[in-house]
Amino acid sequence: QLPEQQQMSESPLSWFRGVYLPPALHPLNKTFVKGGEWQDIDSTQEKRRAFLQDFCRKYNSRKKLQTHLVHLVSRIYVEDKHKVLYCEVPKAGCSNWKRVLMVLSGLAASANNISHDDVHYGKHLRKLDSYDLKGIYTRLNMYTKFIFVRDPMERLVSAFRDKFEHPNSYYHPVFGKAIIKKYRHNADEEALKTGSGVKFKEFIQYLLDSHRPVGMDIHWEQVSKLCYPCLINYDFIGKFETLEEDANYFLQLVGAPASLKFPKFKDRHSSDERTSTEVVRQYLKELSKEERQLTYDFYYLDYLMFNYTSP
Repeated sequence: QLPEQQQMSESPLSWFRGVYLPPALHPLNKTFVKGGEWQDIDSTQEKRRAFLQDFCRKYNSRKKLQTHLVHLVSRIYVEDKHKVLYCEVPKAGCSNWKRVLMVLSGLAASANNISHDDVHYGKHLRKLDSYDLKGIYTRLNMYTKFIFVRDPMERLVSAFRDKFEHPNSYYHPVFGKAIIKKYRHNADEEALKTGSGVKFKEFIQYLLDSHRPVGMDIHWEQVSKLCYPCLINYDFIGKFETLEEDANYFLQLVGAPASLKFPKFKDRHSSDERTSTEVVRQYLKELSKEERQLTYDFYYLDYLMFNYTSP
């Protein structure tokens, strides 16, 4: 046993034997899947996994990411009963996925009566980085690892609408004030004081600024930096665009109770129109052609990894 400090100073990749880019995909355990209606979803799933694996093999031949293991797994939630690991991607169904994990682990009887605050601030679910290195390593190798992603521009616009177009006691004073102060000429005192009313163009200026006045946030961080899909070999890749069918197929794969279905409800601001391709188009009109290109470039890896069409 090495002293913990010495263990921590070792190359993180030494902890990824069998996890870091394995030569072949592990087959999904389909023991629990009943009925033939899942065939198309299963076929799509295999294609997504193979596509990502192929991309990572090419990409990593040129570039190796050196990041410590504990940081790599800091967004991953653990459900020990059904042996699953979920990497949280905000604005891609994460609130409802956390509700489902609470039901799977026995913390709640139904996903439908768990409040937003209970999901995000209740600290009911354990993250992978809270285990010791052996516990992290064992779960990465033994558990079914899954991720749900979303078209990068849709995810970005959804995050902006959620955090800046509604009252928010954290994002307005922390991000809003800093953004307005730096990017709005002749800002009035009220805007500088409250941080409310950030415009999408100002938000994009902040996003693309290498000297941001305030740091990044998980709601608009790239999936490549939240979940490290080329270092952690995810067994299941769901997409927000096919959320319900992907989620319910995954629940079958891991042997969830037959009564548990993925929730359909919108977590917050339920009266708002969902962020669709058309909604995104309206927001992108506020940007110059160069800003649109730079925003795409910012999410370039996410587009490539998950085979999304560039806007």
